[in-house]
Amino acid sequence: MDWLRHLHAVILGIVEGATEFLPVSSTGHLIIVGDLLGFNNDQGKVFEIVIQLGAILAVCWVYRKKLIDTLLSIQSRSKSQQFFLNLIVGFIPSGVIGLLFASRIKAHLFNPVSVAIALILGALVIFWVERRGQPAQTARVNEVDDMSARDALMVGLAQCVSLIPGTSRAGATIIGGMLAGLSRKTATEFSFFLAIPTMFAATFYDVFKHRDLLNSSDAGVFAVGFVVSFVAALIAVRALIRFVSNHTFRGFAWYRIILGVVVLWYFWK
Repeated sequence: MDWLRHLHAVILGIVEGATEFLPVSSTGHLIIVGDLLGFNNDQGKVFEIVIQLGAILAVCWVYRKKLIDTLLSIQSRSKSQQFFLNLIVGFIPSGVIGLLFASRIKAHLFNPVSVAIALILGALVIFWVERRGQPAQTARVNEVDDMSARDALMVGLAQCVSLIPGTSRAGATIIGGMLAGLSRKTATEFSFFLAIPTMFAATFYDVFKHRDLLNSSDAGVFAVGFVVSFVAALIAVRALIRFVSNHTFRGFAWYRIILGVVVLWYFWK
């Protein structure tokens, strides 16, 4: 039924947009929810690609002033040049690893049980990092524009871990940034910025790879998911920016553990 497909599109759009930039793993949530909805076939995989694009465009919109200013001043402003270089340096590790191993990872680890295990293990890492503590005043880097190429490389290497579904790209880059000496807010913002080239590259690569599965009859369903994902991501990004100013990520860690345990129980019962 057509209305049911649109309902699935709305649900998955909300899931993608709400979780893509939080340290809880959007891919993991999509695998779990898609499995529950029975929307994990080839069409479902292409749909997930489309709604990821909606989520990343939300980040572009939130940070449009920073992005436009950087592009306009890149020839004359050293900090704009460094920011652009940092995005390239941060993107390269996961781009290379993704090209080499993404298909194998998808073949063996894209299932609810693997996601649940990764959710729980990721939560333990978050607890460990938060236990170490890092007051904002002791962070080595407090602004994205003050990051070095080495800082960006450290975050980029951390992003490679997120190729494992359930780990969370946002979680890996934010926690990796904090371990590298970035303040919580700086690590979070750079995670958003690094998502732009990373997700655009992954999206267009996957669209090209699965172009034979694209069908004009799916346009309406895909459009619904795209718009819903954009709006949900817009809300999530702005909320997380406010949240990190005064809170730790322990709440997300507890959520990951609870979700992981529930998923293990559901799929292993």
